[in-house]
Amino acid sequence: MNTKSNILLIGAPMDCGKRRQGCLMGPDSYRTAGLAEALRSLGHSVSDLGNVQPRVMPTPPNSDKLYALAENIAWTEALMQAGREALKSGVPIFLGGDHALSLGSVAAAAAHSAECGRPQFVLWLDAHSDFHTPHTTESGNLHGTPLAYITGREGFDHFPTLPSTVPETNVCIIGLRSVDGSERTALQTSKISRHDMREIDEQGISRPLCNFLERVAAVNGHLHVSLDVDFLDPSVAPAVGTTVPGGATVREAHLVMELICDSGLMTSLDLVELNPFLDERGRTAQLMVDLAASGFGRRVFDRPTRAYS
Repeated sequence: MNTKSNILLIGAPMDCGKRRQGCLMGPDSYRTAGLAEALRSLGHSVSDLGNVQPRVMPTPPNSDKLYALAENIAWTEALMQAGREALKSGVPIFLGGDHALSLGSVAAAAAHSAECGRPQFVLWLDAHSDFHTPHTTESGNLHGTPLAYITGREGFDHFPTLPSTVPETNVCIIGLRSVDGSERTALQTSKISRHDMREIDEQGISRPLCNFLERVAAVNGHLHVSLDVDFLDPSVAPAVGTTVPGGATVREAHLVMELICDSGLMTSLDLVELNPFLDERGRTAQLMVDLAASGFGRRVFDRPTRAYS
């Protein structure tokens, strides 16, 4: 990313996408860990727009299976509005909050891209596919549904109507290592590009990523990146309620973000599922901030030395 960006921080203390609480503290943890300062040190303009405030909504009928459905709908609506407004003037970073925030952030990005006449692409850095619908989820936790929603799968009857969906061919998931049976079946019949950790172990993480970025660049697409803490191995990023062993290393994760930066394609970013209550002296929050900085131009020899003792 050779040009300097106007970065807009949007706090989304959303904690209703799953039952384990703590992600509502995420936005302030990123702020405390110095996200704005790190990005400004790279020459970017950074404005903190504060936290989104969703409206109170009545609970839809026949929604007992789904956890906090009304709250999830309200957050989706509010983040769609905030995201569309921010995308008019800069690069929004959505500070989560659980991954259900992407119901709204990606929907906003897709709507903006449609208005610009450019295709929307989504890079999903996650241990999970999040491809459930409200009909297929067994847990009822809606943080496992964003990719299904934004690609237009059925079952989201009470959610905001999408101005534009993202074609499955424009979605790439990297880091998979925990996929439910019904999701696996749906993924296998979909056109989503998906790369699990075995493939990454065998071929490296840069090959699938660069192939995807080349496809985005070939059609002058917009790129939304959604970075879940559990993309990383829990040994280096423990502050997440959905830990799955065998995730990306610090080196692999920085390489991913540096390659995204090199491409100059990223137009919006999610930082999701940080639960500071589960962290160790803030090291997960700091790592996520460092990864965001790599996505906006920090290089390997610029990284600060951290002391946690």
